[in-house]
Amino acid sequence: MLHKIIVIFSVINGCIHLSSSSKWHYQCTEGFCRKTLTTENTTSLLSFAECNLLCLNHAGVWPMPTGSISVANLTEINIQKFSFTTNQDTNISNSVEKAFHIFTSEIKSLVGCSAVLQAKNSNLASVQINFQITDQSTKDIGLGTVETYTIETSSGNIINVTIRAKTFFGARHGLETLSQLVIYDDLRGRVLFPANISVADGPVYGWRGIMLDTARNYVTPKAIKRTLKAMAASKLNTFHWHLTDTSSFPYVSKSHPELAEYGAYSPNKVYTDATVRDIIEYARVRGIRVVPELDAPAHVGEGWQSTGVTTCFDWTPWDKYCVEPPCGQFDPSREQLYDILEDLYGDMLDQFGTNVFHMGGDEINLACWKATANLTNWMVSEKGWDLEAASFLTKVWPYFQSNAAKRLHKKAGKNVPIILWSSDLTNQENVTDILPPSDYIIQVWSSGSDSSIRTLLNKNYSIILSNSDALYLDCGFAGWVTSGNNWCSPYKGWQTIYDNKPINIAVNKSNQVLGGETALWTEEAGTSSLDSRLWPRSAAFAETLWTEPATDWSEAEERMLLHRDRLVRLGIEADEIQPEWCFRNQQTCPILGKFNN
Repeated sequence: MLHKIIVIFSVINGCIHLSSSSKWHYQCTEGFCRKTLTTENTTSLLSFAECNLLCLNHAGVWPMPTGSISVANLTEINIQKFSFTTNQDTNISNSVEKAFHIFTSEIKSLVGCSAVLQAKNSNLASVQINFQITDQSTKDIGLGTVETYTIETSSGNIINVTIRAKTFFGARHGLETLSQLVIYDDLRGRVLFPANISVADGPVYGWRGIMLDTARNYVTPKAIKRTLKAMAASKLNTFHWHLTDTSSFPYVSKSHPELAEYGAYSPNKVYTDATVRDIIEYARVRGIRVVPELDAPAHVGEGWQSTGVTTCFDWTPWDKYCVEPPCGQFDPSREQLYDILEDLYGDMLDQFGTNVFHMGGDEINLACWKATANLTNWMVSEKGWDLEAASFLTKVWPYFQSNAAKRLHKKAGKNVPIILWSSDLTNQENVTDILPPSDYIIQVWSSGSDSSIRTLLNKNYSIILSNSDALYLDCGFAGWVTSGNNWCSPYKGWQTIYDNKPINIAVNKSNQVLGGETALWTEEAGTSSLDSRLWPRSAAFAETLWTEPATDWSEAEERMLLHRDRLVRLGIEADEIQPEWCFRNQQTCPILGKFNN
């Protein structure tokens, strides 16, 4: 039997508008939104979006504000009538204007075609945003940048919003919060915004980021920008760019373009100076610093063939000389190595700035160095060192690191803070002599329970957490050099990531934790899978670092689902984490009392 379905639609400015009515509305019950059948006796209707804003804790905002938030008096607005004011002659007015235009563009994406279909009713309220920013300098975001902000409103025919912040970056976060308070009421076809808003907010940790490897598999600039867009929506502020590795050298250096010519997968899979600067600016106006990593003295191979400063490149069997193919390490005895590094550091500092630099420094293979005749001869004949393992760890490796750091500081004209991955070097008893805590930050990738974390903290190092038992997003997939699953399985769900709290790992020394990063190594990922690997899991850690909530993931579940939906509407292919039925029927899916099983 055939059933006739009649759908009335219109096309306006390319948008298809379906005229239909819902049989459902939502009621706010005990802090959650309950899906309820609409009957002829129903007198008060709330759309799902309205209910989430008015009913969920913290107005559904992600990440959860650290201070207070209150919203009231939902008012229909004309989404075409947002404006802003700031001092036009200040140094940062251009940045504010760019951030405002990003804001208005993205809220139109968030409410969809309603931005176009909305009736141009002159009686609808407009919104004016006034920025009051104390620090008018154009400094990039640094280790001590203040990112706090407040929002207050006054209303009439114009809803006046005042964002107060010390820096542009705090003000930008305020805009991000506002974007989450603009909603589309699909029951009545209108855009709503609270006429009364009060927010006081700021992050617990100043380093909140994502590490992305673009060397194992090339990631397009377009995909990188999608990542930055999602980071901004989640108030993450650090894009750690692992630019090169043994498998490829896609970075086009001004001083040594031949490295990319030899080392890129193809001429089309490179990051030129123009591309790099475009990505840095795209990030900056979204409140994100881009930190380059030039990994050394291991993880070097492709691209360096013509330089004569490497050893072990593509040696076999590879598992004897490195952790994954192709192998490759620097030969620290080659003095021309440091001249090339100085040039590369100069290129990168000119592009990325001099606030901080990541020098890699992990996974040295001693068998590689021991089998390098040029190096061992130099150790014995020129340095008088023996060839015991301790000499490679406490003499050869520090010799490289000391000389590389001097070249970096020379090009920067100052002692740039250096980040290194945790390694055998950072596990040594005399690590403070080799790597002074005043000069080095250690990024920890071992498990959160590793005793070396306590050692580093006790020796007064500042650390960045990327512990692989919670924050490695490449885990839980098939092995690629063996059968079975990859080395860091199982898969890390958003719940594990959310509950990975620095205060629990560092205990009474959490003040030495700068923050953390989720990490995506791309042996088994790339442009096509980037969004689903990163999102919404990285957003879970964004709230942990912004708020360090006292509760576990279960208290955040409904807001996490709401934020994942926002990311999708912004064009991010964020992975599904529950059936949509659970999203629209709040608190019906969790098995109460079994969250930790």
